[in-house]
Amino acid sequence: MSALPLAPPQDAVIDVRDLGVRVNDTDLVADVSFSIGRGERVGLIGESGSGKSLTGLSLMGLLPEDLVASGSVRLPGSDLEVVGAGDAALSRVRGRDVAMVFQEPMTALNPTMRVGEQVAEALLIHDTVPDRKAAHQRAVDLLAQVRLPEPAETARAYPHQLSGGQRQRVVLAIALANDPALLVCDEPTTALDVTVQALVLDLIVRGVEARDAALLLITHDLSVVATACERVLVMYGGRIVEAGPVEEVFRRPRHRYTQGLIAASDLTSEAGRRLWTIPGSVPPAGEFPDGCVFRNRCTFATDECAVRPAWTGPDPSRGYACHHPADSTSPSSPTRALDRPEKGSVQSTNRKKRAGSDEPGIVVEDLVRDYQRPRTSLTRPGQTVHALRGVSFQVTAGERFGIVGESGCGKSTLLRLLAGLDRPTSGRVVVEGTDIAPLPERRLQFLRERLQMVFQDPMSSLDPRMRVRDIVAEPLVAQGSRAPQARVIELLTEVGLSESAVHRYPHQFSGGQRQRISMARALAPSPGILLADEPVSALDVSVRAQVLNLISDLVDELDLTLVFVSHDLSVVRHLCDRVAVMNAGEIVETGTVEEIWRDPQDPYTQRLLAAVPTMARALAGETTAELAATELAYVTDA
Repeated sequence: MSALPLAPPQDAVIDVRDLGVRVNDTDLVADVSFSIGRGERVGLIGESGSGKSLTGLSLMGLLPEDLVASGSVRLPGSDLEVVGAGDAALSRVRGRDVAMVFQEPMTALNPTMRVGEQVAEALLIHDTVPDRKAAHQRAVDLLAQVRLPEPAETARAYPHQLSGGQRQRVVLAIALANDPALLVCDEPTTALDVTVQALVLDLIVRGVEARDAALLLITHDLSVVATACERVLVMYGGRIVEAGPVEEVFRRPRHRYTQGLIAASDLTSEAGRRLWTIPGSVPPAGEFPDGCVFRNRCTFATDECAVRPAWTGPDPSRGYACHHPADSTSPSSPTRALDRPEKGSVQSTNRKKRAGSDEPGIVVEDLVRDYQRPRTSLTRPGQTVHALRGVSFQVTAGERFGIVGESGCGKSTLLRLLAGLDRPTSGRVVVEGTDIAPLPERRLQFLRERLQMVFQDPMSSLDPRMRVRDIVAEPLVAQGSRAPQARVIELLTEVGLSESAVHRYPHQFSGGQRQRISMARALAPSPGILLADEPVSALDVSVRAQVLNLISDLVDELDLTLVFVSHDLSVVRHLCDRVAVMNAGEIVETGTVEEIWRDPQDPYTQRLLAAVPTMARALAGETTAELAATELAYVTDA
């Protein structure tokens, strides 16, 4: 393991020493120390609840009022001690010396201001430009630098008029406006399409390189860090458990937690195999064990791990090490990091299918869906949006069928039509022999029983005022059935939750646990068809592996027909038998997942595959520019 230096490098733009964050008597972050030099790109990785975002907020002095920071966070360029500094002093350095790109751009932008005004505001606050006219022109230039189309027109748009990727680029333009010495990015690409993610990553790297600025990239995606960063800090339980050059840590991890993250991130191995997972989940703050904070989830833990391990290096006060580190002389393999998941056997790609599986479960023929936008003029009608343009496919009963494409390609619209939540402009949707397109809602009772849906964001699809027992029972109650407590507990057990969960509310669970609650609710009516709309796009890599394994198990055990929507073909490859690739409302390519994965024929499919970051390609030298090259070529051609 690489030790942290005793003194910051002479060109350090930030120096963190013994940083701690507490709420009441509970440590959320403890003993965190690191420095970042000018021009250096550092990744901070770990699962949700590990303390990554709190560390990033501490560097900006943006912690909530009920949290107390200790230790030292110095910005040598401004000679400011962030810990304990007042708002006036911090406001002078935020956005000028250190700037931040947040995970959710819609909450970071003012919905009542045009985006150009928001970029200009960042310049005017720090007197970077002489007047508003110069600020406006500079704002347009910055929007052009982050490759927003028609920057002068985009500057007059409001945030809600832009896509998620475009909003993230606006936030990046604001962060880079004053040429900061340090850019902190907190999960800047989470839930973005793979092609948009590739572009945003390249823009971040190009932006800091052009300014010789430092970068702290906070993420749970190890492939992103391997592609964009030179050094990595691994965080768990509010502590840094491993640090070093990206290639050294990812090729030869020493800490068992790091090995677990790497194993769970591997989506490029043989399709159909169970994914490696880290046992259990991140405990709530204050419930991490004494000694090694990872020992309650580690398959190598012994009684020795109850004692705090010493940091292996010249500075024993910095960080936490592992009592049972892996052999640093040989590359890591998942089998040395973790046990196989609890279901045990490795599944082949020839998954079992129910009897009579030659019968079609879903048939879609020439499906068209047009939307009419509101008119913007008294003399002209609103624009017609062609969401689906003659889509046709068939899903056999018991099959796992994937739908892949970028946001806006029509995937979610298609799922709404399959679920009977919308009506097509033309075409047929036949579910288990019944054409549901012309049926009124009152005649769709059979569909509500036979087909259920799992949504992308469980927090927005679960009622925050209802207890879990009522959420899971809701589909049965809505259909006029009683939902005994025993049935609810049975469903929760099927998705890997304990009986005690019935009395709790959604906000008391992690993201992965909430997605399990969503699946328990979907399974309540004993459906034959399960629709899943991006159910793992915003989850940690370890939780993603758990949820994907769970979906695979449930589909097999309950003989479900699965339609799985994603923007990531590597995720679909692990879960599905066949896949359809969608672009601009049309299916451009279809086939088995292995055919599409190994030999994609359509240029759009090739672009999707090329934009997926992988650790193997990154460690072989692939850059963010190469990752984004296909996206840029596509935009130019379009």
